Amino acid sequence: MKFSEEIQHFLFNLQLPFKLPKAVDVLNVHSDTEVKKACTAFYNKFYNDNNQRYLLLGINPGRFGGGVTGIPFTDPIRLQNDCGIENNFHKKQELSSAFIYEMIEAFGGAEKFYTRFYISAVSPLGFVKNGKNLNYYDDTLLLKSIEPFVVDCIKKQLMFGINRHVCFCIGEGENLKYLNRLNEKYKWFDAIKGLPHPRFVMQYRLKKKNEYIQQYMQALH
Repeated sequence: MKFSEEIQHFLFNLQLPFKLPKAVDVLNVHSDTEVKKACTAFYNKFYNDNNQRYLLLGINPGRFGGGVTGIPFTDPIRLQNDCGIENNFHKKQELSSAFIYEMIEAFGGAEKFYTRFYISAVSPLGFVKNGKNLNYYDDTLLLKSIEPFVVDCIKKQLMFGINRHVCFCIGEGENLKYLNRLNEKYKWFDAIKGLPHPRFVMQYRLKKKNEYIQQYMQALH
């Protein structure tokens, strides 16, 4: 199977195997026809091969990026303008997606970037609590229940053809801590390298954005 087929099989069969805490909902958009169409077009365009790639893991999809398009850190605007994939989604920007695609542009563009890297998340399904984005580690009950799901998802994705020399963790705080703990237990990667989270950069360090993009460039090259 090609990398693209592996990803689609994985995404289109994602299911949470546990009950969610009260007031928490899951963002599982991959059964939606438009999302399936977008994912199929995206992954067939950039992953239609058997190349080995490095893995970048975010936290979990948000409401305006992966929670809309089904593609990590890719909002409807970037999907159309940067990836060349027409879509009917409401063109609302996600801050994290804006940063990631500026970084991808600095790397040499989507085609060059996606030939070498595959972006996913520690939890490939996102969460909302009272209508707002929720990180998997911000709810005690959710964090307690999620580990088997996370482990299963990472194991499945490693089978696509992931280079295990280094994994890049998007988020240098709790996400990195959690991933390091799991990696100590399961020995998936030789090393995990933390990268600043795009949301943090865009919200609190906007003036230094180019420095953070350079930080990504140095790590990924």
